Amino acid sequence: MELQKIPYDLTVCKVADIAALDLTRDFYFIGKTDEELSLVCKTEDVPAPTLTRDDDWRGFRIVGILDFSLIGILSKIAGVLADNGIGIFAVSTYNTDYILVKKDNFEGALAVLATAGYTVTEP
Repeated sequence: MELQKIPYDLTVCKVADIAALDLTRDFYFIGKTDEELSLVCKTEDVPAPTLTRDDDWRGFRIVGILDFSLIGILSKIAGVLADNGIGIFAVSTYNTDYILVKKDNFEGALAVLATAGYTVTEP
C-alpha cells in the first residue's frame, strides 16, 4: 500500500465558526458534531480566533480511492505505529484516510511503516 507525505505542517483546532475560512486553500478538514466544530488545516491557514489549537502535526494520506468494503486498512497502520509508541490523529474523507502524527515522530513513523511493507512517496 502506498502512503504519500503531506508536505506542510498541520494544526488541529476547535473553532466557533468557519465563516472566515478561505476554502480555496489547499487543505482543510472540517468536522462538525452536536458538541464541537473541529478543523485540521495548514498551520499557516489557522483562522483567528480559534477556541483552542494544537500545532506541530505532520501527515500522510493513503494513496488512491478506498472502497468502503475494505476492512482494517487504518487499523493496521495505527497498529504498526502504536506498537512503536507513536500516537495518531486520523481523519477520513469519502476517498481515503489521512494519518497525522506529531512532527517529532513523523520521520520515525514513516520509517517503521516502510519496514512494515508500506511504500512512502513524496507529493
